[in-house]
Amino acid sequence: MPLAGTGCAISPHFLAMVALARGGDPFDATSLTEDYELGLRLAELGARGIFARVAADDTGTVVAVRAYFPGTIPESVRQKTRWMTGIALAGWDRTGWARPRALADHWMRMRDRRAPIAVVVLAIGYLAVPAWILSLSLHAQSAHAAPYANGAYPIALWLLAANALLLAWRLGMRMVFTWRSYGLREALWALPRFFVGNLVSLLAAPRAVLVYIGMLRGAPPVWDKTRHAFPDLAGHPVVGIDGLGRVAVTR
Repeated sequence: MPLAGTGCAISPHFLAMVALARGGDPFDATSLTEDYELGLRLAELGARGIFARVAADDTGTVVAVRAYFPGTIPESVRQKTRWMTGIALAGWDRTGWARPRALADHWMRMRDRRAPIAVVVLAIGYLAVPAWILSLSLHAQSAHAAPYANGAYPIALWLLAANALLLAWRLGMRMVFTWRSYGLREALWALPRFFVGNLVSLLAAPRAVLVYIGMLRGAPPVWDKTRHAFPDLAGHPVVGIDGLGRVAVTR
């Protein structure tokens, strides 16, 4: 099933345990990010999760989600708003923190909930880059050299270099794994999509805060479902569940 932006399989045993605790329904319709909270609940029950790369045939094709993400900025912002509200804001109220000694779980929840602060830092960064270029240009036209040009701030320069290397590594990994599943063309598109994703985050953050404030004032959560455009499946196997609950493969 689609789950947190990926294709996931959940053990029926653990799904039944969640359903038993919720009066027969494993899914919580009152949550904006129900799939995310379901993952936390499964971990609390002792379920073990793995990342699996499964071959679909002998040619190297892998099992992957083939639905396209929203193709317009407004649709993408709505999707990102729901994620940010449901995970970083309202989700904090709903799920709290893990057990005291579950340090890895604490780290991951803190990482997920940093989104509103990260967007502020991101906005400052995008403003700082043109300001830095403007500063260099003005100093180049004057008789005074820029303070950082003569090594006045060595720690800042080292931090900038380290961040640049980490960013290059992250973008490289994004391109490599996109290439392996979707080809070279999509791998090259991964670079501009990185900046588009940042733009979506910048637009979604204030909207998420307003939605969360409304929820605190009593407004009901609104499930802003993402509309997916699926690729042409002609000639490709389709896996589904038949009326008896069995896995059915059609071509």
